[in-house]
Amino acid sequence: MRLLIKGGRIVDPANNVDMIGDVLIEGGLIKAVSPAITAQGDVDVMDAAGLLVCPGFIDMHVHLREPGLEYKETIATGVRAAAVGGFTTICCMPNTDPVCDNRAVASFIVEAARKEGLVNVHPIGCITKGQHGEEITEMAALVEAGCVGVSDDGKPVMNGEVMRRALEYALMFNLPVISHCEDANLSEGGQMHEGYYSTLYGLKGIPAVAEESMVARDIMLTRMTGSRLHIAHISTKGSLELVREARESGLNVSCEVTPHHLTLTDRELAEYDTDYKVNPPLRSREHVEALIAGLRDGTIECLASDHAPHEEEAKDCEFNRAAFGISGLETAVPVIFTYLVASGKLDVSTLVKAWTVGPARILGLDRGVLTPGKVADITIIDPNESRQVDPQRFFSKGKNNPYKGMNLKGWPCATLVNGRVIARRGQLV
Repeated sequence: MRLLIKGGRIVDPANNVDMIGDVLIEGGLIKAVSPAITAQGDVDVMDAAGLLVCPGFIDMHVHLREPGLEYKETIATGVRAAAVGGFTTICCMPNTDPVCDNRAVASFIVEAARKEGLVNVHPIGCITKGQHGEEITEMAALVEAGCVGVSDDGKPVMNGEVMRRALEYALMFNLPVISHCEDANLSEGGQMHEGYYSTLYGLKGIPAVAEESMVARDIMLTRMTGSRLHIAHISTKGSLELVREARESGLNVSCEVTPHHLTLTDRELAEYDTDYKVNPPLRSREHVEALIAGLRDGTIECLASDHAPHEEEAKDCEFNRAAFGISGLETAVPVIFTYLVASGKLDVSTLVKAWTVGPARILGLDRGVLTPGKVADITIIDPNESRQVDPQRFFSKGKNNPYKGMNLKGWPCATLVNGRVIARRGQLV
């Protein structure tokens, strides 16, 4: 099959390309990228005038819930949500039931995703067995089964000695250790960011230092071991400064930020809407502005949805009993486009780079480019399409989304994996 995507704005940060042009796909690979390609022979033509043609977006932080928590999400529903959300590759976190701490669970995820035949799915294995924070996993077996990183996401590794050994062991396989940085003693029982609004709303706060103290510890351990550290869902100004200093000193430290931590603040919890309850919590405006600046200057290398779907009962309850998390795969791209790109706070190239080059580098994936000869994974965005968020129409089982009812623009209008269109304008093909 040959496909010619014509007349779009091609944005490929890996190759420093930002131009109006055409992309020719042949046999599932990028055949050519040029200002003008003449269609010859049997070729389908896709008109991309006015659209952004980008390398396939990668979301390195997704919760697919399967195995064991299929009432929240399944691999089947999760990959469908990813496809319509504009993502061609996703990485799923290991806090399933049983957790992904062994070859069998990782192999199951890989095979189940392969059978769905939609987006690329790479599992993230556990740092410690059972996510108990006591004994590190057999990382060699996890790598052989397809894991591209290790994390106890959802739970911090509180024992510094265990984290040190995990960093050293992961280095043998060049694996990034993805750290959920939270001092559980400082955050215990917390419901939102500790500050003015937690006092006003009468909710127990989670102080910024609960995150920052663990970021500092893990950076020091990385300096000691020479390992690779990735900070998941960074949320505070202090954490960002620690990462910036670490990178400037030459350490292999990276971090990600979520759309909600870039666009929402702790003030949003005035109505006690549990869809705004996340971990780490939504912070104050000064933290949000610092994170946006960090994304702009490259300290933050990638965006990640931290897609955390829940069943209705987990959110439709008292605030202090509600689960943390947002079902974000299907709104992540337009949220960033609406709040940051359309407002002039972020340019298109930085947005695309954070969904492609950053996660591909961190995880060692041969994706995120439009280089001839490479796999034709492509995300096409309509910067002018405006649509109201309706969680009841999500492909994800999780309807817990704080942007419900809002009009967002910049929606993905086509998702291609291996040169095949798998989703178009919010629907599967």
